[in-house]
Amino acid sequence: MSFSSPFPQVHVPTTSLYDYLFADLDDQDAERVALVDAKTGAETTYRDMVARVDAFAGALAARGIGVGDVVGLLAPNSSAFAIAFHGILRAGATATTINALFTAKDIAKQLTDAKASMLITVTPLVSQAADGAESIGLSADRVVVLDGPGQAADGHPNAEDLVGAGLPAPAVTFDPATHLAALPYSSGTTGNPKGVMLTHRNLAANVAQIRPLQGMRADDRILAVLPFFHIYGMTVLLNAAMHARARLVIMPSFDLTGFLDHIQTYRCTYAFIAPPVAVALAKHPVVEQYDLSSLRGIMSGAAPLDEDLGSAVKQRLGCQVVQGYGMSELSPVSHVAPFDGGLELVGTVAPLSSCGWTLPNAVSKIVDESGAEIDPPASGLSETGELWFKGPNVMAGYLNNDEATRSTVDHDGFLHTGDVARVDSSGCVYIVDRLKELIKYKGYQVPPAELEAVLLTHPAVADAAVVGVTDTESGEEVPKAFVVKQPDAELTEQQVMEFVAEHVAPYKKVRQVAFIDAIPKSASGKILRKDLRTP
Repeated sequence: MSFSSPFPQVHVPTTSLYDYLFADLDDQDAERVALVDAKTGAETTYRDMVARVDAFAGALAARGIGVGDVVGLLAPNSSAFAIAFHGILRAGATATTINALFTAKDIAKQLTDAKASMLITVTPLVSQAADGAESIGLSADRVVVLDGPGQAADGHPNAEDLVGAGLPAPAVTFDPATHLAALPYSSGTTGNPKGVMLTHRNLAANVAQIRPLQGMRADDRILAVLPFFHIYGMTVLLNAAMHARARLVIMPSFDLTGFLDHIQTYRCTYAFIAPPVAVALAKHPVVEQYDLSSLRGIMSGAAPLDEDLGSAVKQRLGCQVVQGYGMSELSPVSHVAPFDGGLELVGTVAPLSSCGWTLPNAVSKIVDESGAEIDPPASGLSETGELWFKGPNVMAGYLNNDEATRSTVDHDGFLHTGDVARVDSSGCVYIVDRLKELIKYKGYQVPPAELEAVLLTHPAVADAAVVGVTDTESGEEVPKAFVVKQPDAELTEQQVMEFVAEHVAPYKKVRQVAFIDAIPKSASGKILRKDLRTP
């Protein structure tokens, strides 16, 4: 049977994301600091942020960008990213956020698939951005370099060229329930990256669903190190924190000493992380040198958090540690434990091994291999099955891929996550394995099929397969390549890793290599990955 959320229902917004976040901004909140660029200390108030978003939207409209257009956004975290993202949406266009680690080839592929007519980036990424844009026919004036010298200097408009004109935001009309706000790319349950169509309603609904559970207040300071281009950072930081009128302390990338120093300096109250950061917080001796007493809670997501690791962080830092679950296709959050563990709203505390309960206005199912639904037990944990989810945050589908959409979202509206889970008597969910072949490396998605395709272009490789394995030193999942060499070919493990590294983004690199005589495959030719994972 399906099990619903134990949390009270919430009102699902029917407006655009911009209106949901900013339309009711009053004079008092307008003077609050919204964004702090941690390295420089530069602050942006809510009033100035909204004004710059409006001006950015006006400039895009003057350049012909509006409803029906897609704009690529390739940048690390910054105040400028936040303004550009919401400026794109305010103009009525759709933002396709691009991983800041992507190569020019990766960038061109996403821009082409999304049919983007403009790309926004920053100086450190302009080389690959310009190469990727040029390869698909975008002219220099359609590549905005936010911190660049400006269009008069190098042909690329900068932020001042756009915002400095002070053009009013355009009047736009669209249906928030169907109009796409964001188009991040995800490998979903399997295969190559696909555009995930997220509407204004999807994104606004997910903020509405998580806000009462996070408990963020206007006086909170949230450390924003999760990348905004990733749906996790986009929703729980860039959108949910803005709705709470909290202060985002923004880091462009993670480094441990900076992370700790910013918590101490800005007296951050909450931090959102992925499990690799938890490893450092639990084990690195430098943590003892910082005053982290302002922290009230840490939430981990993007990959499963080990219970012992979470407990070690909680004990060392003296703050609550919880985890949540989601995926890009769910905008992204579907299950979460509140920062008090669930005591106030549910009457019990979620174990750290769990990802919490189903969000408000949503239901979950656990379905076994035969298609039978598994009931929550009277006590203990249920049997395992695939986790299904239905709610207003479920994506509109995959861009131009009806087949993949139908295989992921059924006719009843349940999204099949591809993850194996259990549930306890309170409805708390525990992720125990994954059906999908996707590898999660430091929270990033690594599709094995993509790496296999690269390996097979090497003249010395006869066949190849890639699986995720646990690294014995770090405890993280890493991509491991199993390679069949051509007869009489000379090839080393290091050469294989270097070859792949030349063709993919850094986080996609193969980290281990094994040479074998043949890749195990089924009668239909499908790689038997489970056989490769077996020692």
